[in-house]
Amino acid sequence: MLKLIFCLLCLSLCVDRSLTCLQCFISSYDSVRLCWGHILIKENIRNVDACMVLLDNIFNFNQTVINAGRVGRGYDQTLTDIMVAQIMPLLEEFDQKTHSETVYKVRLMAAAENFTAHASKVPRASGCFPPCGFQVEGSVYNCRSCQYDSCEYPLDCPVKEVVVGENNRTQMRCDVLFPLPGDIEVVWRYAETETQLLELLKEVTMGADLLYSIPSASPQHAGTYQCEIFTEGRSIVRQYFYLTVIPQTVIGHSELQSLFDQTLVSGGQSPQVTLDLWEGSLLRLPPPSLLTVCLSGLLLLLLFSLGSLFWWSFQRDPIQSKDSRVSRRDCGYNDGNADDDGCDDESEQSMFEVWGRLRSGNGWKPRNQCTSHHRIWCDPFEPETLPLAH
Repeated sequence: MLKLIFCLLCLSLCVDRSLTCLQCFISSYDSVRLCWGHILIKENIRNVDACMVLLDNIFNFNQTVINAGRVGRGYDQTLTDIMVAQIMPLLEEFDQKTHSETVYKVRLMAAAENFTAHASKVPRASGCFPPCGFQVEGSVYNCRSCQYDSCEYPLDCPVKEVVVGENNRTQMRCDVLFPLPGDIEVVWRYAETETQLLELLKEVTMGADLLYSIPSASPQHAGTYQCEIFTEGRSIVRQYFYLTVIPQTVIGHSELQSLFDQTLVSGGQSPQVTLDLWEGSLLRLPPPSLLTVCLSGLLLLLLFSLGSLFWWSFQRDPIQSKDSRVSRRDCGYNDGNADDDGCDDESEQSMFEVWGRLRSGNGWKPRNQCTSHHRIWCDPFEPETLPLAH
């Protein structure tokens, strides 16, 4: 009878105690049976309460054992199997048998070391990644509370600022630090103002694409973009991006001001243009259609200029040839009178010599036989007996 009362007392002490790492896997009744034969060496008496304190120190307050039990979701039963495999042989050995406290300590410490070695091989949880998101896979088992500790973060993430120049490409990616399930659905929403209110955000796309891209940003694209990730119809995270588009004119003014400031700092020497600035200027080239129109206009202007030059040279050559013929003819048709023909003596003498040599040829005609069609082949030295025919 006394033995039964003592067992009930020990059982009540164990029940009143808060849950511990050992009690997640071993029942309170088995713990009492395990400590039944615990003998204190000095007093040589059984002391169940001293055995319970020893269990706390070896299992419940041992940080190594607690860390070994922080496994991922779904592996709590594996921990139970490992602990039972270490405690049940001791329970059968110590039940209704007395052993000194030294034997208890050695055997229980060996059991704790074996549990730590095997539990450390169980898959770990990915852990919690701040600052936001319902992280199911991040839940960690806590053998002191016998429950999984959830990552208590809000669904809404802080707003990320995105700044892009006009006509440049920009991308927003709904990346999270914690692992995502395989079956996800991504919804992108947009609002013209900076906000996190769902009623102001309008749905843009829905699918599985975590990337939202804008090929050529314009001021109309500025505003708030939200991506919300769902799994099995439940929202797990919401990210926000506030996009600011800088107009092209502002970019040009800023670069000129920066260049001016660098020139002042460098003592009047022009700073070296970096590769980043060059690449940035290439990204702000006009659209291809505008470049095509400009190049076509320049090509047409060049062709028109070449055509005008050719036409002007073609019109000028006949006038020069006519003036030359008239000048030579006027110098010869004054019957050798060098005083009133307007030609110099050397030129007139040279023409007389040429005419003299050609006079004996068959090509010359007497002036009285010339017509208007043969005027230039008439002999200027033949006395004119008849007027020239016109």
